[in-house]
Amino acid sequence: MHTWEQLCEDKRFKDLPYKIETNARGQIIMSPAWMYHGSNVNRIARLLESFLSSGEVIVECAVDTADGVKEADTAWLSDALWDKVKDQPTCSPAPEICVEVISKSNSLEEMMYKRQLYIGAGAKEYWLCDKEGNMRFFDGVKELESSILCPEFPKLLPPRR
Repeated sequence: MHTWEQLCEDKRFKDLPYKIETNARGQIIMSPAWMYHGSNVNRIARLLESFLSSGEVIVECAVDTADGVKEADTAWLSDALWDKVKDQPTCSPAPEICVEVISKSNSLEEMMYKRQLYIGAGAKEYWLCDKEGNMRFFDGVKELESSILCPEFPKLLPPRR
């Protein structure tokens, strides 16, 4: 069993080409990702920065959940939350917006489980992006027509430049 801080300091896990998460038992879960995944994560982060002038956008944001530490592909934290967690190894409570890009190695069921975990940890919204850049937005109760915290965010990511 490892703590998140121990994993962050362990040189064996430095520069891996995929993200690491843990489950509630402290077991390490590794998720390889396809190229489109990283591209969509980057485009979401850039759009969040352009639409939300305050706060902090984080890529691969470690979040304490009821089932271990999960890494939101992209997250937005208000200035107040950022000030509270910026020197911590994980974010607790969860960022206000947690975004996942579904990969071939993920199931929709797994992504909806992460929604429950992030919302349970304090997230206000959970967003899900598919391979083609289609966005879905959720709060703690239901799927939303658009984001409440960032209503300008498109339902389809713009094409790559």
